[in-house]
Amino acid sequence: MWFIPSSYVNAEFVYCTCQPGIEAALKAEVAARIPAWKFAFSRPGFVTFKLPKLASPASFDPLRLTFARAIGLSLGRVEAEEPTPGPLAESLWSHESAQALAAAGPLALHVWSRDHAIPGEDGVEPGPTPESLAAVVALRDAAPEGALVDHAAGDGGAKLALDVALVEPKQWWIGAHALRSRTDRWPGGVPKLELPGDAVSRAYLKLQEGLRWSGLPCRKGDYWIEFGCAPGGASQALMDAGMHVVGVDPAEVDPVVTTNPLFEHLRARSNEIGVDEVTDASWIAADINVAPQYTLDSVERLVTHDTMHVRGLLLTLKLLGMNLARPEVVAETIERVRSWGFADVRTRQLAHNRREYCLAAVRTRGQRRVSRRKSPRRPAGQGGGTD
Repeated sequence: MWFIPSSYVNAEFVYCTCQPGIEAALKAEVAARIPAWKFAFSRPGFVTFKLPKLASPASFDPLRLTFARAIGLSLGRVEAEEPTPGPLAESLWSHESAQALAAAGPLALHVWSRDHAIPGEDGVEPGPTPESLAAVVALRDAAPEGALVDHAAGDGGAKLALDVALVEPKQWWIGAHALRSRTDRWPGGVPKLELPGDAVSRAYLKLQEGLRWSGLPCRKGDYWIEFGCAPGGASQALMDAGMHVVGVDPAEVDPVVTTNPLFEHLRARSNEIGVDEVTDASWIAADINVAPQYTLDSVERLVTHDTMHVRGLLLTLKLLGMNLARPEVVAETIERVRSWGFADVRTRQLAHNRREYCLAAVRTRGQRRVSRRKSPRRPAGQGGGTD
């Protein structure tokens, strides 16, 4: 096979993965923030746009979007008469784009099935499925020698990922993206997480993913305030990481959580607690089933008080109506949090979020735990999304 640099693999389309049902918000966000992208194709959880000019996987570095889990170049698709992974894998490796990428390998392999339901419905969580796991095996078995990074090495030293989205049982879409950040290494934008057997709620997963995505530099022994802590799943995740939690919620918290010496329960609403009760807190988390305005009001009351020294925030903001997902509304929320003295504010609908999204904020960008190559600074006003 002739060596073909990955920079010679050009595409005129980009794909975005997302939560099923949020496609309209994603399309509106693209129209507002990247108007040169033109909508092309959509299925629940998978949307494509046409680019204004050809792009290569190695150089393509798009803005991060609140409602896109993963973004990459779309290079085509393969189909079969039956949903059997073997023939589909062979067809994929026969595709000219896959062959060109393979020649420039080794590549990381990212395979996922698009979600068909909101996370948490019927006990289903995002992540690997029997179909995607079978596809991984078939793709590795059929791969040209040297095309893929060894499975045991994970993404290893790969700079590019070959993306395979199982959009339909008999239809796989081919894509590619550069591996620049931690979320770029999550297939389909979904981190590998497991809910512990003793977890009292799936909020444990949301908190874990929020910490991994945000890179908040919290550490063992730090103090958190959590608004809306009941029944205690997120507090449990923080305590499992060795952190202290003051949980604020008028509802009952599970005894598994309340008996942990790292936990203190203030049985009150978030706007009822005294500042003097939480002055040791360095971090604030919130997941309250109310309009975002109420959550932000409760947080602002603390972070702007002169006795508080809050380093960062991890807030779940509910989409009680889809008007709250409009790009101008999300932008206003980001600017409000910045006005409190948090220069680095980002938003992302996490894979384990339901009808909500996550906002992370720190005082300066330098606080983040990141490992990235230096890249050009984004123009002002393009905050949001993730690194």
